[in-house]
Amino acid sequence: MKLHDDIHNYYEKLLIDEIEKQKIEAKYDNDTLADFCCTALNQLPSRYIRFEVDMAFYSSQSERLEMEQRVRDAIEFATAAVAKRGNSDD
Repeated sequence: MKLHDDIHNYYEKLLIDEIEKQKIEAKYDNDTLADFCCTALNQLPSRYIRFEVDMAFYSSQSERLEMEQRVRDAIEFATAAVAKRGNSDD
């Protein structure tokens, strides 16, 4: 078993999906985007899974909506943190 291939934090996927939705990757260089993602993920709880279908089957609609809101809040926090550093490509 390769832990990094078999198990992952579901919030990572939600974060990447929201970053793509908001087109955040266009605002930062790769180093700043990596820091942005770390900052955002550190604001979120861990939710480890093996398969995406596990989350769809075992989570209620309200729980999924709450997770998505937590991701948006974490992105807001990370955006403010990056702005304080002044490392955006704007």
